[in-house]
Amino acid sequence: MSKKATRESYGAALVKYGNNSNIVVLDADLSKSTKTDMFKKEYPERFINMGIAEGNMMCVAAGLAAAGKTVFASTFAMFAAGRAFEQVRNSIGYTKLNVKIGATHAGISVGEDGASHQCLEDIALMRSIPNMVIINPADDTEAMQAVKAAIEHDGPVYMRFGRLAVENINSDDYEFELGKGVQLKDGKDVTIIATGLMVGMALEAAEILKADGIDARVINIHTIKPIDADIIIKAAKETGAIVTAEEHYIMGGLGSAVTEIVCSNAPVPVKIIGTDRFGKSGKPAELFKEYGLTAENIVKNSKDAIAMK
Repeated sequence: MSKKATRESYGAALVKYGNNSNIVVLDADLSKSTKTDMFKKEYPERFINMGIAEGNMMCVAAGLAAAGKTVFASTFAMFAAGRAFEQVRNSIGYTKLNVKIGATHAGISVGEDGASHQCLEDIALMRSIPNMVIINPADDTEAMQAVKAAIEHDGPVYMRFGRLAVENINSDDYEFELGKGVQLKDGKDVTIIATGLMVGMALEAAEILKADGIDARVINIHTIKPIDADIIIKAAKETGAIVTAEEHYIMGGLGSAVTEIVCSNAPVPVKIIGTDRFGKSGKPAELFKEYGLTAENIVKNSKDAIAMK
């Protein structure tokens, strides 16, 4: 099966839906990496390179949105969520403007770029901003449709895209629905809730567990805010144990969002898989193993969660 990075999907989607003359794309001098250069090639009159000035880019995006444009502001996740946080908070979130933040190169899978570029706190930062929608697609199919959903949504959206090529897990007839989780596999013993590239690992873990006689449910949470509380509560009540998996810090991300729902509505054991420390330079596969972002670690935590019932 062919693999494709979701940042590639982002660029392709901008071109696909870019015939809407109301769409404007901004980039902070990283268009070849964020793949917005694809849009620039097709619609140069609606593309602006803002230079290495991410905070200013967010303010310009807010101004264009206030004038009625649908604006995509693109850069690495570390710079979009980290460096420009104040401008995103005050100029976009507070004003509830129609700005879509295309944050690429998120997570530890950035690899050799190291800790300074491996943004592992962006979901936590964006979750703290009222009015902000957060989408973390798992594959090419989902990423393409997520961009369309972002265009159709009136208000700010943070979209998290990866550098690493991943396999497609969704079929051609897949339909993305903002704010709705997707049950990929049914099961009665434990629920694995994953987001982004960890969804593929969750499915792999479920197959390993099946060989051990454990029936695991797998849920893809592509929209982390607003999160689908109903699918999570139902899974907690029916399986009695949950494992979450994300390429993010264990504080403030998917695991935190899930436990907030579970604790209030259907208390069951929850094991959170993520990282609690800075990343470092290395090959993605080696980093996944070192930081426990693997199918094998999902299997281990699933068995631990079941034992805690």
